[in-house]
Amino acid sequence: MSDLIKDLSELRLSYQKGELLESEVEQYPHEQFLNWFNMALEARLHEPYAMYLATANSQGRPHVRTVLLRGATEAGYDFYTNYDSQKGLDLVENPYAELLFYWPELERQIRVSGRVEKISEDEATAYYRKRPRDSQIAAHISTPQSGVIASRDELQQRFQNLQEQVVDQSELDKPTFWGGYRLQPDYYEFWQGRPNRLHDRLSYERIDGKWKLQRLMP
Repeated sequence: MSDLIKDLSELRLSYQKGELLESEVEQYPHEQFLNWFNMALEARLHEPYAMYLATANSQGRPHVRTVLLRGATEAGYDFYTNYDSQKGLDLVENPYAELLFYWPELERQIRVSGRVEKISEDEATAYYRKRPRDSQIAAHISTPQSGVIASRDELQQRFQNLQEQVVDQSELDKPTFWGGYRLQPDYYEFWQGRPNRLHDRLSYERIDGKWKLQRLMP
């Protein structure tokens, strides 16, 4: 076994890049999210729109994976997937989830929690038609997502077979088992790394239809 890492307790960084004060944040959490998200885009970070999505089934067993943010409005945060994937199955049993954006270059993270609902078929179809053609084909053949497949060669062959079948089609229909979800937030947490592990954490929680801002212990 490699002895490159001898003591994980010795691995640490000191966060120095910013602060997060109640007097400087937006009144509404989505506006604060947009402020930070746009800063991440302007900083040209690698895929700042990538986010961790945590779901759990009816037994409370959690699953987490990385997905891509494909819409961000006050109504919620959108992502797309196969409805028969593990995330889709979880959301049938337990329609609540949490998103996590982590931008280490800025020493920031954002948590967003809430109920998840499918977006409309019209919206999902419009997004599907914007995707590269090979991504459209992949959506058709990658089912059931997370299902077992014998080999990489079999996957490649499925892809090639469908490519050949639709070569004369100018447009592919969206698969019925593929579409979008929208997480509708009722809780946000903004985290800014600070020295000595005295991190800034501000939460917004929707209570009786209004957003309540609070500082949390680091």
